[in-house]
Amino acid sequence: MIVWGLLMLTSAGSWALTGFLRRYALAKNLIDIPNERSSHSVPTPRGGGVAIVVSFLAVLPLLSSFDWLSLSACLALGGAGCVVAVTGFLDDHGHIAARWRLVVHFASATWGLYWLGGLPPLMVFCYVLDFGWFGYVCAAVYIVWLLNLYNFMDGIDGLASIEAITVCCSGALMAWLVAPDSTVWMAPLFLAVAVLGFLFWNFPPARIFMGDAGSGFLGISLALLSVQAAWLNPQLFWVWLILLGVFIVDATVTLCRRVLRGEKFYEAHCSHAYQYASRTVGSHRPVTLAIAAINVFWLMPVATLVALDKLDGVVGLILAYLPLLLLAYRYKAGDRQAQIMQAK
Repeated sequence: MIVWGLLMLTSAGSWALTGFLRRYALAKNLIDIPNERSSHSVPTPRGGGVAIVVSFLAVLPLLSSFDWLSLSACLALGGAGCVVAVTGFLDDHGHIAARWRLVVHFASATWGLYWLGGLPPLMVFCYVLDFGWFGYVCAAVYIVWLLNLYNFMDGIDGLASIEAITVCCSGALMAWLVAPDSTVWMAPLFLAVAVLGFLFWNFPPARIFMGDAGSGFLGISLALLSVQAAWLNPQLFWVWLILLGVFIVDATVTLCRRVLRGEKFYEAHCSHAYQYASRTVGSHRPVTLAIAAINVFWLMPVATLVALDKLDGVVGLILAYLPLLLLAYRYKAGDRQAQIMQAK
């Protein structure tokens, strides 16, 4: 009963705080004005993701005090998430150069990995591989990439929120299936309900946007939760990568194609597959709901097979990503010419 009460309180707190932040953004003129790179057409307040940050960080000490979350995991999630969120909040209110944001992101990733104990040994084609110190480097790059791609993918109404909710709920379910007596499932579930309170205001048509504070916080939190889950069972790392497949594939394909063309990877653009799809159908809601359906009806079943050792993690990852790669090319991920043609 205590768990359910805290879950409802976390979601309600996020909902109420988002409403307050919307009024604050309107009063301070913190508005996203549509431009040629935007996927929205109506000026909309931003910065509502702070409600997710505050609601989740506030409940972490309680989870630790009830022994539902280890102190080290609490420090990893709380410390890294707080620093990234503050940096994003300051960037939302002004501007921080990309190089300094990147320094903060790597420092936060290092902090989180230190308290989680680094990257655990992983199962690769039935072999257990311990990457040692190189694993720390790879894990830091992975965390920073996931943090930034989450920012890139927060471009249409409700998408980043729906992704976080479906991934966290699925990740919690997988952890419970693997180890029913463990409490590793609790942190992702509490993050999901914190996002749910915000989604009430962010569902298409959005009345407030998440902002860099929220998207960066979700990105690093999901990355650290995947590392934490891997310490419970190595297969769960592949499970989280599978569940995050839509965002990882779209962002990575888009980035690679842009870099190969010689474009600056950190410059704003609107050439992601989900952006092309939303322009094609003329609405955000069908795209957001379609991605939710992919997460629930395709990625979660594949992840379940991996979690239950019915499918090798790497094989499951390849199987899950193949149709996502086809969709990315179908919807012109990173295609500059398609972006120009649609703009006309």
